[in-house]
Amino acid sequence: MTTVHIPFLQTGTLAVGGRLLEDEERSVQSQADRPSSLTKGHRACQGCAEALAARWVMDTAVEAADDKLIVANATGCLEVFSTLYPESAWKPPWIHSVFANAAAVATGIAASLHAQGRDDIRVLAQGGDGGTVDIGLAAVSGMFERNDDVLYVCYDNQGYMNTGVQRSSATPTSARTATTPAVGCQPGAPVGQGKSMPKIAMAHEIPYVATATVADLRDLEHKVRTAMSIHGARYLHVLVPCPLGWGASSAESIRLSRAAVQSGIFPVIESRAGELTDVQPIRQRMDVEEYLRPQARFAHLFKPGGEDALDRWRAMAERNIRHYDLLGERS
Repeated sequence: MTTVHIPFLQTGTLAVGGRLLEDEERSVQSQADRPSSLTKGHRACQGCAEALAARWVMDTAVEAADDKLIVANATGCLEVFSTLYPESAWKPPWIHSVFANAAAVATGIAASLHAQGRDDIRVLAQGGDGGTVDIGLAAVSGMFERNDDVLYVCYDNQGYMNTGVQRSSATPTSARTATTPAVGCQPGAPVGQGKSMPKIAMAHEIPYVATATVADLRDLEHKVRTAMSIHGARYLHVLVPCPLGWGASSAESIRLSRAAVQSGIFPVIESRAGELTDVQPIRQRMDVEEYLRPQARFAHLFKPGGEDALDRWRAMAERNIRHYDLLGERS
């Protein structure tokens, strides 16, 4: 009998090729007739994880909603690179809002549809960390508190990248930005400041909260499908490395996302009604250095005097590992 060697090109990624799965289990992106919600012609930077995540989220949401989806988009990188006037890269019905009110606009759309008896049309709002964790926090919190029937997706690249890489309240400690230069006795972003938006969402006890990364797109797809199967306020927080703002190679976006998870810096979780229901365990543990060193915004941590900051990062990772039991030691 003749044998044929089949190369597995994803060696070392813990991924399984979609061709090995049954049709009903395959990813949306493996289908020839996938929705292609974010089309060619946008102007995202090479290696932009936000563009990848948005495409994956939108394609999955469009399929889950049977093409009956309306999108409200906050000002930010995603809006700017995809809708330079007079062109748009979006196929679904899409409306641009200002930084502060994407959640409020989405709420209004959902209320209008409900008043017309069109509850078959779903609503999705999306924005970056600036438009979600900072400027838009009040509108997002109001949406959560009212339990409006909207899925809100935050693409977190940890700064105001579109306007010159300024610090946001999602910027991690010690990170160099245009407004937190790497100078002084504690260079980079201040220690002890910032917000965890997933924890804030969980505190509202809304029906569904989850985190995800572009390093595990099947997990991201699963969480979008789960969110779309639920009515009420839902929140999805996606880590999306920015090669420009993070000072990393455009080829490193997936690797950095994986390192954030496997080091314990970015826990991947699910929550329902404020209760933690699922945690993705660390499968191949990494030191935080593997996440930090490829990023120029943390270059000062690897110079004399950066030892304390590195210790703080390791302590943050250990705290997450204990809090979420990321190594599965309590099971």
